[in-house]
Amino acid sequence: MGVAAGPIRVVVAKPGLDGHDRGAKVIARALRDAGMEVIYTGLHQTPEQIVDTAIQEDADAIGLSILSGAHNTLFAAVIELLRQRDAADILVFGGGIIPEADIAPLKEQGVAEIFTPGATTASIVDWVRANVRQPAEA
Repeated sequence: MGVAAGPIRVVVAKPGLDGHDRGAKVIARALRDAGMEVIYTGLHQTPEQIVDTAIQEDADAIGLSILSGAHNTLFAAVIELLRQRDAADILVFGGGIIPEADIAPLKEQGVAEIFTPGATTASIVDWVRANVRQPAEA
């Protein structure tokens, strides 16, 4: 969302029917502890609900956690809805059980980064800081 003042705002969401949210909560807490504002949407969110929340909350980024195997469909739906709602400047990143072969196609669709099992919370925090809300050029 540009170069807005204040802390980075991240919506952390669990789309679809996946009921396992421990990892999403760990990431939400790590981002919060790093000084970011985090809006955790809870389980079983539709792509529409996630995008609505991100726009209403003036989020800079959306972090999706997907373990169900529906990552190709759900990431694509969120990206497309952001485009339709003229909110493509909200960065989308994610993690979960995502096969290596699916990562490049997801990035081609517009997902900024994918974190797989074993990624540290520090690496995720560092990536968000480095890639969300780039300063305006002088």
